Amino acid sequence: MTPPVVLLGPQRHCPTVRTTLDELGADGPLAVISAGWEEREGEIDELEEHVRRPVRDLRLWHRTEEALDADPELREAGRGLEDRLRALQSLYRLRLRHAMDTVHELAEGLADAPDEDRDAEIEHALGVVHTLDQHHEARTGDAVASFLETARPLEREALAALREAVAGELEECGALAIAGGHVAVLMGRLQLCAAREWLTQRPVVAWSAGAMVLTDQVVLFHDSPPQGRGHAEVLLPGLGLCPGLVALPHARRRLLLHDALRVSVLARRLAPAP
Repeated sequence: MTPPVVLLGPQRHCPTVRTTLDELGADGPLAVISAGWEEREGEIDELEEHVRRPVRDLRLWHRTEEALDADPELREAGRGLEDRLRALQSLYRLRLRHAMDTVHELAEGLADAPDEDRDAEIEHALGVVHTLDQHHEARTGDAVASFLETARPLEREALAALREAVAGELEECGALAIAGGHVAVLMGRLQLCAAREWLTQRPVVAWSAGAMVLTDQVVLFHDSPPQGRGHAEVLLPGLGLCPGLVALPHARRRLLLHDALRVSVLARRLAPAP
């Protein structure tokens, strides 16, 4: 039987990790991946006080930094992948802005039209966005797959030693937590270490960016960024431990939930995933 995976809301003001672990019956120390915090990785005092059990940070960000320092060729390949993904995201964002502006202008312009006519036109316009999202996800997936095939990170001595050390530490832990932070950094480090297998051997509790990376696709979202109206963006394929779901943490802060039309467009765009 596959151990459970639990996605939680933001933990800063309303921590629920301890009660979740108790409900799961997870005994022993808690391992945590906080690579999304980057240099702040390992600042786990508050978490340890909250869960009332030993917490062992796996130091995935620092450990991968050390492995990359020991293997300059792999670091250079990794930078090449980051540059490629950044370029693909810029191209996608440019096309997406035009496509989503059309959807919202259409939805607003047809506000007084019969529901059947308005829904049909919005659905047709969203078809263009769906195609673009799928195209971008495929291109980013291909870029990551190409990196894994050519750079072969798992065959590198430093990363092999890292994975062996982490696997040994996990053997002593009853559950694994994945914290938030920078979602792209977190996802990159998990992919680099082929961490998915670590997540299928014991209960997993994740929140914020940690929840996002466990879904099929990582979606960035902010309705009101500093540069103006924003549109949700597909970033990368996720690890797929929670299929058929899109995680949108901090939604009250990042989405205009009072705007029923805008929320409905987002829901229809992401459908059938809730």
